[in-house]
Amino acid sequence: MTLVAEVAAPEPVGPLLFANHNPNFGLDFEHEREGQAVTAARAIEELVGQRRLHVVVAGDFDTVPEAASVRFWRGRQSLEGTSVCYWDAWESIHPDDPGHTFTPDNPLLSGGTWPQERGRRIDYVMVRCVDHGPTLNVGACTRIFDQPVDGVWATDHFGVVADLAVPTRTPTVVS
Repeated sequence: MTLVAEVAAPEPVGPLLFANHNPNFGLDFEHEREGQAVTAARAIEELVGQRRLHVVVAGDFDTVPEAASVRFWRGRQSLEGTSVCYWDAWESIHPDDPGHTFTPDNPLLSGGTWPQERGRRIDYVMVRCVDHGPTLNVGACTRIFDQPVDGVWATDHFGVVADLAVPTRTPTVVS
């Protein structure tokens, strides 16, 4: 499922689309995640149309960066005759850190229904690219909810948050 909202952000950002993408989670559901990614990306592109909008897609994508559905979002492979490109905030700030968000470091995971999980990154913040790069700069990207508060863990996996800013020069859109 993907929820899309247009946010009336003040200048210099201006209006932007924010999409929360949350496809099927089963380990053997990559085919379904691929179709869901394509459907979501096509819907976003239709909403953007010819407007110059920043687009952020974030959420629990339920699979690793190497999976076809995430490669599709990152512009590293097409699916069903469709191509898009989004800048992966975590990868841009931490290129050599796997950034596991679904990890046995969290006792809710290792003590719950995933006792054999070794750790992987399944949560993302991504910024839409135009012809020459992302329309927003990623200033920082960190995991959240990765420590208990008073002994209580927020969820069975960690979240990701990114600091985004409008660059001094925005990428060019070639018509």
